[in-house]
Amino acid sequence: MTAPVKISVVSPVYGCRECLAALCERVAATLAPITDDFEIILVNDACPQGSWESIQALARKDPRIKGINLSRNFGQHYAITAGLDHVQGDWVVVMDCDLQDKPEEIAKLYAKAMEGYDIVFGQRVERQDSFFKKLASRMFYRVLEYFTDTEHDKTIANFGIFSRQVIQTVNRYREQNRSFPLFVKIAGFKRTQIPVQHDDRLYGKSSYNLAKLINLAIDSIVAHSNKPLRLFIQLGFFISLGSMLYAFWLFLRYFLYGDVTEGWTSLMVSMFFMFGLLFGILGILGLYIGKIFDEAKKRPLYIIREAVNLEPNP
Repeated sequence: MTAPVKISVVSPVYGCRECLAALCERVAATLAPITDDFEIILVNDACPQGSWESIQALARKDPRIKGINLSRNFGQHYAITAGLDHVQGDWVVVMDCDLQDKPEEIAKLYAKAMEGYDIVFGQRVERQDSFFKKLASRMFYRVLEYFTDTEHDKTIANFGIFSRQVIQTVNRYREQNRSFPLFVKIAGFKRTQIPVQHDDRLYGKSSYNLAKLINLAIDSIVAHSNKPLRLFIQLGFFISLGSMLYAFWLFLRYFLYGDVTEGWTSLMVSMFFMFGLLFGILGILGLYIGKIFDEAKKRPLYIIREAVNLEPNP
């Protein structure tokens, strides 16, 4: 007889108060045939709609529903980190709270994991999102792939199931720039993905606008790649090379046509040459110093204001 398995479900909450009761009900119904020993950790990322009150009401009815209320809005991946720091399960499911990640698909992910995988991501083959959101997402992954020189499946986000060993490894990454799927990929382990159904968003709207996607892309690129540094170096030297070619042209024009403004040539050539080099050097120093500055402060990744049905995690 196999030992009972404990499953933890972590979901960051922002902007979907109406979905929470249905989310918990459907997750519980999906997990019931697998195990009775599960927990649902809802992390309220300072949702302005009063989601914390809904989480508290759900937790009073079922002790398996646990809540974390952050002191302010830290962002989705920080909220996921807060939930992962408190999970107790042998297997951990990470999913959004808006029910676009269907709770019923957890059974498929778990069945695939039982074939010997530590990580099983859900592929949103047919995304039920607006054209703009799909276009922005496609651009985000294209830019991320270019700057990090890695391949990223645009159909994969946070939804998946992960072994306890994977989560313990991911929890060791305490960088300020957070990206849960990237951390899972860096961790290694045996990974696969399967197609899952992706539902329409019935309540609210996505908090990821174009500006937030751009900021997420910049953070992910700076945290996981030094390619921008190399590009700044190349750009600086290309500007310098251009200034030297321009100087050569001015030199020829002087002897061929006698057309030159005294003092102007040397001044402009030297300015372009030096600014080109400085542009590359400052780009390198700025990115490195900025990243070091953020990490050196060692500020907490999140701050918990209060919790329900959850013991403090040392």
